[in-house]
Amino acid sequence: MNEISPSSTVLLTEKAAAKVTSLIAEEGDDRLMLRLSVSGGGCSGFSYGFSLDADSTNDDKVFEFHGVKLVIDDMSLDLLGGSQIDYVDDLMAASFRITNPNASSTCGCGTSFSL
Repeated sequence: MNEISPSSTVLLTEKAAAKVTSLIAEEGDDRLMLRLSVSGGGCSGFSYGFSLDADSTNDDKVFEFHGVKLVIDDMSLDLLGGSQIDYVDDLMAASFRITNPNASSTCGCGTSFSL
C-alpha cells in the first residue's frame, strides 16, 4: 500500500467524507475505504466506479481527507488528476459527483466522461 499525503491531485469534500463515514458505519467495518476507479465504457467513453474496500494494492494511492481514506489505482489517477469528489443531495438525486478538469464532456447523469 502506497500511502501519500493529500495533495492537489484529488480532493474529497467534507460533505462527501461525511457520507462515506456514514456508509462505513452502516457496514460496521472501520477498515473500509472509498475506492474510486475509472473504467472503459459508459455513454461517454469512460465511467466512474465507487465502492467500499478494506484492501489496497501496490498500484493504489491512498489519500486521507476529513478522516476518510480514498483509494485510487494509478491508471485511474492519471484520468482523475485535479478532480474534486463531492456528495450532492438535491431534488433530482443523491450521489457522489466528480468535477474532473480532464473531461472534455460528460453524460447527463455525470457518471461517465470523455477526454
